[in-house]
Amino acid sequence: MTMRLRACAALLLFLAACATPAPSPRARASRNPRIANLQRAAALPWTDGGRCVVREASQSWSVLVERCYRALDHDRIEFHDTTGRCAVASADAAAVGIGFCVLAAPEIAVGAVIVLGVVVVGFAIKEALDAYELRHAYPEEAGASRGAKVSSQEAEVQRKPKLKPEPAGQDWLPPVPPESPDRERRSECRPVPVRHLGGNDPHNECADRIPNNSFPGWDVLVNGKNFDGLVLINRTLWDIKTDDFEKQPPRSQRFFVRMKLPELRREAKLARDCGYNFVIGVRSAAHKAVLLDEDPTLQVVIMDWC
Repeated sequence: MTMRLRACAALLLFLAACATPAPSPRARASRNPRIANLQRAAALPWTDGGRCVVREASQSWSVLVERCYRALDHDRIEFHDTTGRCAVASADAAAVGIGFCVLAAPEIAVGAVIVLGVVVVGFAIKEALDAYELRHAYPEEAGASRGAKVSSQEAEVQRKPKLKPEPAGQDWLPPVPPESPDRERRSECRPVPVRHLGGNDPHNECADRIPNNSFPGWDVLVNGKNFDGLVLINRTLWDIKTDDFEKQPPRSQRFFVRMKLPELRREAKLARDCGYNFVIGVRSAAHKAVLLDEDPTLQVVIMDWC
C-alpha cells in the first residue's frame, strides 16, 4: 500500500510539472528587480522623463523612491494613507515625508497613490523597457550574433586609432519616421545587440555615449549591418566618425569623404529600408560641411560628447 501511495504521489507531481506553463517574458521580468522597478515607476508622472528612475532602478524600490522622489510631478499626485501607517497625506511640500512613506511601501495599497490625468510613460523608462524587451524577444538570434566572428566586410570598416577630439555643438536630431509594421515583421530589421568591433576603444566609448543610446556597450545589427548605436525613442541608427578630419589639408579631406561616401549611402539605405533614420556623428564642423557638400541628403550631427 505504501509503495502504491508513493507511486501515485510521484505520478501526480510529474503531471503537475508537465501542466505548469513556461514563464512568460512578463513573469521573467517581474523576477528581475530592475525591470520590476521600471514597470512600477512607469505608472507615475516624472518631470525628468524618468531619467532618475533608470539611473536608480537597480536599487531597492524604497531607495529608488528616496533618491527620485523630488523628480515626481507632485501637482498630479495625491497620496492617501489607506493603511493608517503614515497619517493623512497630501502632495504639497509640507507632506513630503508622508508622501514618501506611502509611495515607498513594499506593496502600495489600492487607492494609496492617485494620479490625476493620463500618464505618458517617461521616455527614459520606456527606452529602458524597450531595450529589455528587445534583448529577450529574440534570444536565439542575439546569442548567435554575439558569438559570431566578424565578417570580412565588417572588418574592413574597423576604424583607425583617433586622437583626442575637440568639443563641438550638438545639432538637432531627426524626427521619428512613420511606423511600418511590415518592416518590423522582417527578421533582418529586428535590432540585435552585438559585440563592438574590436581594436578602437576610444571610438567605441564615443559610440556608447550617444545621447539616449539604447544599447551602450554594444553595436546594433540591423539589415545585415553593424551600426554604432541605436536610439529607440526616435528610431535612429548611428555611424560614428572620430578621426581628426579637421587637421588634414582640404584636398585630403575631400578625398577621404569621397572614399567613404559609398558605404555611408549604403548604410543610410539599409536603415531607411527598415524604417529607421540614419545619422552620421562627426567631431568637427569642417567634416560636416564637406559631407553635406558631397551629399546634401545625409543627416550629419556634430558630437559634443566625445
